[in-house]
Amino acid sequence: MEIYLDNAATSHPKPACTLRAVQDAMTRFNANPGRAGHARSLAAGRLVLEARETLARALGARDPFCVVHAFNCTDALNLAIKGCLKRGDHVVSTMLEHNSVLRVLMEKQKRGEIAVTLVWPRGYFVDARDVQRALRPNTRLIAVTHASNVTGAVQPVEEICQLARRKGILSLVDGAQRLGGAPVDVKAMGCSLYAFPGHKSLLGPTGTGGLYIEPGLALDTVREGGTGSSSDSMLQPKDPPERYEAGTLNLAGIAGLRAGAQYVQERLLAIHARERELADQLYRGARALPGAVVYAPAEPAARAGIVSLNLGDLSSSELADALDRAGICARGGLHCAPGAHEALGTLRRGAVRLSVGHATTPEEIEQTLRVLREIAREA
Repeated sequence: MEIYLDNAATSHPKPACTLRAVQDAMTRFNANPGRAGHARSLAAGRLVLEARETLARALGARDPFCVVHAFNCTDALNLAIKGCLKRGDHVVSTMLEHNSVLRVLMEKQKRGEIAVTLVWPRGYFVDARDVQRALRPNTRLIAVTHASNVTGAVQPVEEICQLARRKGILSLVDGAQRLGGAPVDVKAMGCSLYAFPGHKSLLGPTGTGGLYIEPGLALDTVREGGTGSSSDSMLQPKDPPERYEAGTLNLAGIAGLRAGAQYVQERLLAIHARERELADQLYRGARALPGAVVYAPAEPAARAGIVSLNLGDLSSSELADALDRAGICARGGLHCAPGAHEALGTLRRGAVRLSVGHATTPEEIEQTLRVLREIAREA
């Protein structure tokens, strides 16, 4: 029996409604949305709009046209960062970020376009006071992860976003490990931009994601082309969301994302409570393992459904391979977050990340802990 504990990479299994929606989009609605006036194209366009409305509700956003469809969270983050920065700007981010943020920033800094300051965490969490101390007169953007993809530690994003707003600075939150796993309200948070994947806790297919752009904020485009609107102009449309959605959208993926996000929204509080309990069961069991070093906050409310660990003298790849042989899917290595591992002191060794999902059971967690105990005895 396979036990899937790699939900921080992509969720599995997808609910049946997601699979049905993808198939329906490829058969009943298979047309190019917004590109023609025939019935299929109009139906496809309505599906895209309904998905946008569903995602807006998940984000706590009032205007669905503030939600831009993207191909994944990395795509959305590229749009957010490249779309708001000019030469000479300064950015404050953190050591906890995924490479989908760090590499974009560091490439721009390498080319001499911007300057970047990375704030180190205090333990598992970034302190908003350290963020404030890093600000400069030319700071344009603060970029922070909502929850670490290595430790699950939920960051003080509301405090940081409110700081940014008081200072007249844009804020970008990477919601890859949070949206769909816990309630999110971008308006209460006060963020300018919120990027998210569709294929993780929202239970959509891969190749989906999106970006919330607060009303009134205009970004430069990173991709231009056909939109189905303003076709008499050779320039990209000015109004969202079409301004940022050049080319044919991933209709089947968006259909599946709409279904998955709706499924999650109808069960969000129950999913959140269940995943917190499962992660706590995993955390407490891992802490009791001989020779284990666990990388996660102790307080259940302070983490997403992620627990990372190392065991004895095993490398993270050796431990991940041993789990795989026992039928347990986990991820070893650096998790595309070298800064987080540098802060943890695990940059050379990495760690094994176990991440629960909507379909994980207490019995699967207990079986995983039994396997880990056996590995620890043999290590």
